[in-house]
Amino acid sequence: MDHRKFKRMSRRELLKLTPVVALGAFAIPALQTPLLKAGLGFSDWASGEFFRTGHMATTFSDSDLTPISKFPINGYDVDDPGVDLDKWTLTVSGAVQKPGDYKLSQIQALSKVTQNTRHVCVEGWDVIGNFGGVKLSDFLSMIGADTSARFVYVECADDYYESLDMATALHPQTLLCYEMYGQPLTREHGAPLRLNIPTKVGYKQAKYLTDLKVTNVLQRVGYWEDQGYSEFYGL
Repeated sequence: MDHRKFKRMSRRELLKLTPVVALGAFAIPALQTPLLKAGLGFSDWASGEFFRTGHMATTFSDSDLTPISKFPINGYDVDDPGVDLDKWTLTVSGAVQKPGDYKLSQIQALSKVTQNTRHVCVEGWDVIGNFGGVKLSDFLSMIGADTSARFVYVECADDYYESLDMATALHPQTLLCYEMYGQPLTREHGAPLRLNIPTKVGYKQAKYLTDLKVTNVLQRVGYWEDQGYSEFYGL
């Protein structure tokens, strides 16, 4: 295309060329990774902007539940990291008024919530489960968390780690889960405490929680996110 013809093109015509230009850029190996990262970053930003804090994920009747025997056991490293359930505590730090170690009984003293919600795995399967626990928002209130901070970051007994944006942490269906199907969590499902977040994909729902930090800065985002997966991944 000569210079004079290019100058006569309308904005709409130029926009039509954008996919062609992008496709051509992806053909250049040195540009592939930066373009993918930029695209994923934009997707996460847009998802965060559209997230509705009061919009509830679908809940289901008991007749819709997947039997717990058919609820897949997903592990990051091992199915049982050997948590001493009698001595377990959740260590709280960061932008909170009451840091320290919290026993399971202290968490269970908060109002209990049960919900039948869908668990969606990035690997392509999904099941409907029954989860019981306390709202993460109630726990954050109990510890005096600064909810203007950007993130809630957790670490786990199996060395997994994950983070949530504060809007998701405060969502009414985001639970510190200690029960499934009316029974205490089994070791393979994350005993004694895990996240249940029906607005997020499965890898955000960390098991075997040991540490929780409220922060504005993340040194690490999440195990899978730090390998290139979506940081937000809302459903």
